[in-house]
Amino acid sequence: MTSPFKHPISHALTSFNGIASEPELNVEHKAGATVHQFPPALWKSKPGKAKSPLDLAIEGSRDFFFREQLPKGYWWAELESNVTITAEYIMLLHFLGLVDHERERKMSNYLLSKQTEEGFWTIYYGGPGDLSTTVEAYFALKLAGYPAEHPALVKARAFILGKGGVIKSRVFTKIFLALFGEFDWLGVPSMPVELNLLPNWAYINIYEFSSWARATIIPLSIVMFKRPVHKLPPAQRVQELFVRPPRAIDYTFTKEEGIFTWKNFFIGLDHMLKVYERSPLRPFRKRAMAKAEEWVLEHQEESGDWGGIQPAMLNAVLALSVLGYENEHPAVSQGLKALEHFCIETDDHLVLQSCVSPVWDTALALKALIDAGVPSDHPSLVKGAQWLLEREVRKPGDWKIKSPELEPGGWAFEFLNDWYPDVDDSGFVMIALKGIEVKDRRSMNDAVKRGINWCLGMQSKNGGWGAFDKDNTRHILNKIPFADLEALIDPPTADLTGRMLELMGTFGYAKTFPAAQRALEFLKKNQEPEGPWWGRWGVNYLYGTWSVLCGLAAIGEDMELPYIKKAVNWIKSRQNIDGGWGETCESYHDATLAGMGESTASQTGWALLGLMAAGEADSSTVVRGIQYLISTQRQDGTWDETQYTGTGFPKYFMIKYHIYRNCFPLMALGTYRTLTGGAE
Repeated sequence: MTSPFKHPISHALTSFNGIASEPELNVEHKAGATVHQFPPALWKSKPGKAKSPLDLAIEGSRDFFFREQLPKGYWWAELESNVTITAEYIMLLHFLGLVDHERERKMSNYLLSKQTEEGFWTIYYGGPGDLSTTVEAYFALKLAGYPAEHPALVKARAFILGKGGVIKSRVFTKIFLALFGEFDWLGVPSMPVELNLLPNWAYINIYEFSSWARATIIPLSIVMFKRPVHKLPPAQRVQELFVRPPRAIDYTFTKEEGIFTWKNFFIGLDHMLKVYERSPLRPFRKRAMAKAEEWVLEHQEESGDWGGIQPAMLNAVLALSVLGYENEHPAVSQGLKALEHFCIETDDHLVLQSCVSPVWDTALALKALIDAGVPSDHPSLVKGAQWLLEREVRKPGDWKIKSPELEPGGWAFEFLNDWYPDVDDSGFVMIALKGIEVKDRRSMNDAVKRGINWCLGMQSKNGGWGAFDKDNTRHILNKIPFADLEALIDPPTADLTGRMLELMGTFGYAKTFPAAQRALEFLKKNQEPEGPWWGRWGVNYLYGTWSVLCGLAAIGEDMELPYIKKAVNWIKSRQNIDGGWGETCESYHDATLAGMGESTASQTGWALLGLMAAGEADSSTVVRGIQYLISTQRQDGTWDETQYTGTGFPKYFMIKYHIYRNCFPLMALGTYRTLTGGAE
């Protein structure tokens, strides 16, 4: 097995057990954050005397994390999503003329391995067939040389046509088809490049979009202005995916019922923009293109990527290519290397991840080990903490536009993403770091102080927190035709607000602190009628309610208050017969499914942590949940979990974090033992 990387991913935390790694970066080492190389005899676990099944379960999970810690001190698990990420990678390489047939064979194997018996592809395990995902997988396989008569494509095509064909697919799917002349650019919603010239004070400007949308839209606006077409040979075309030959009316957008709706208004505006885009008189075009190009080049990280996510990276490479940059140009070649760094490759499969999460994974692992009773000066904890400290963000990012007075601080999700730190990672990193006996406590305390100040400065006017920006609340943007993923903004949410309360409480802030008071009011206003809180970054109400309850307990809220008891009773009411908890991704579409689904290790961990934060450690509900975790643990100290319990974009992009099934059960078991003394 070969790999272009120097260090392996945590091998037991992937679906392939393959090899990938951290790219080598010239990251400046900060004072007090040197990683000491402990000999294995010191930092590997030493078996202790197990006194109960609970102790055995904790020790087994603890030892698993010791084994999976990588030499530099971090943990890094696979971030699994759906096949569009890898399918689009195949498309990009064909567009650029960079096809490697061996790697393409492995990617095709991966795509085929994820096809269901019915012939479609899904966006999460066990989910319904997804039209756009199936179209993109089909197209990628055609590009890779699979004929239309191949059994896998025959079944997929039947599903696609049964769902209305390409015309009914989502915007990004149509854009990729348009790049190859398989869909008319006329049917793609307008995103004029001149949008980049709107001033920051304008009601709609590029900084009113979410960070992930901004980092994708700016390069895409270049591509959509150029409207390139890479013609394909007949064998690779996919015109068979149209129910009938498309007509001009097929490229229009379906209006909503009603005399006036914002969606209908923007559809009308899109028609006007298309007329403008066809006009030879676009006086600001040249200036807008130059500004977009400058933005793309400026926002490329030292690691070569953009925004830390595949859509931004892929579209930035596309944009530079259509602007005339050669594949050998440093910006393009580094971008392509960055995409390679997101890959997990084995002898037979290659998958491109949508993102990588080593900072998040490391913080979760450290918190789980701390909750499991690992001493604060244990070399494994020290090594992980020092690795995290090296990744503190000390540069201003896009968040500076709305917070010009705020000093940099905090942490990002990836190995390196200085433009986009986020409050969730920052909060959890600092909670995990607290109390770990690193060599230079003063340097750590300074980093934590900067991180807390940055997080507090990111609070929105309504009292809540979004992930990457403050006051990113122009909900009207999700009504434009381009926004069929309903994810163009990053508004404050309950789960992130709960995390910020937990951060404040962990570091001694009182409930009367103004930021905490505003956060409490936000959470009370956003509680669901039955008691839970919606989860933006995890599935779904179980995730949101866990985060909020932990935050409320940490900040010192009276956990006997009626609104909290309502949430507690809701969690109890959702416990499954087997003692665990689970929630289907479908709850984003149908709220009556909130907290309902097959039990999973991660979601059971969330439910238990939320209940124990509310003082329920001695309840029979918690005892049954603990018994479920103990009884479902594997002999190697891990848990199985096929379901997706992470969220990228609610409804449309779900994630399976391969570390979740192990870290959250360990947190729950360790917390239970601490609170009860390990009573059986």
